[in-house]
Amino acid sequence: MSGNPTFVSPFHRPRCLAAAAPAGKAKLTHPGKAILAGGIAGGIEICITFPTEYVKTQLQLDEKANPPRYKGIVDCVKQTVDGHGVRGLYRGLSSLLYGSIPKAAVRYYTQTYNHTTPHTFLSNKMRDENGKLDSTRGLFCGLGAGMAEAVVVVCPMETVKVKFIHDQSSANPKYRGFFHGVREIIRTEGLRGTYQGLTATVLKQGSNQAIRFYVMTSLRNWYKGDDPNKAINPLVTGAFGAFAGAVSVFGNTPLDVIKTRMQGLEAHKYKSTLDCAVKIMKHEGPKAFYKGTVPRLGRVCMDVAIVFIIYEEVVKVLNKVWKTD
Repeated sequence: MSGNPTFVSPFHRPRCLAAAAPAGKAKLTHPGKAILAGGIAGGIEICITFPTEYVKTQLQLDEKANPPRYKGIVDCVKQTVDGHGVRGLYRGLSSLLYGSIPKAAVRYYTQTYNHTTPHTFLSNKMRDENGKLDSTRGLFCGLGAGMAEAVVVVCPMETVKVKFIHDQSSANPKYRGFFHGVREIIRTEGLRGTYQGLTATVLKQGSNQAIRFYVMTSLRNWYKGDDPNKAINPLVTGAFGAFAGAVSVFGNTPLDVIKTRMQGLEAHKYKSTLDCAVKIMKHEGPKAFYKGTVPRLGRVCMDVAIVFIIYEEVVKVLNKVWKTD
């Protein structure tokens, strides 16, 4: 690599999306730094935004036929705090924290860098002869990356999280902690118990990344216009990322609802992903497919801003204490 390449942050909420950062940032050359920085940044972000994830999951698990346990977001928070204290809003956090490093590894291990833009393995393969990635190819990059992430990390991580959150609302919670809960799930359901809702997770995660990558690539290409080397301000990148994340939330929340139901403690009621979708429509109507949209949207937007800032700060520290050049 010749010249003096600028540092590029590959990490913000649209999970395999990125854009160039302005000159003057430290150069990141070691994949281990990207994995570690991504994991740390993701873990910090999860700790900050997890209550929105908790509320989203509880609202998605709340079935109309039961009747519903919660009247809305505020009521869900109030009941949780009244019954379990503020710590109750963090039930299931450990599963996402433990998964933050391996998720970052899946995301960043194959990344390489040129002078202006980070490329994932898929996007490198999909670029045209001029090195440009158009929106359609970007969509397929996101789809492939999201599906891989779902199988390797996201499905077991999300299954454990949903079961922990669902367990707290039970009359007699049975999971005493992360390791006890995982041991009980495997003991009673086998390893398959951590892969419930795999089809729905693959569809949700794949569509998530496909939508985000498509929107982000379109916005980035529009912003650069005829100058492919034009740098993008981090604030602009954050705004693009937030918009791409919001589009994905409205585009695939129905899949997220189905995934959550398939991973809950009452997943046995559903024969398949399709059967789950049919029963939700039959018993609760189309509005049920958008339960938890507001807290999910809130987390996406906060995530973009928080992780984008934290990632670069973590990299600065790593560059001082971990010499790789």
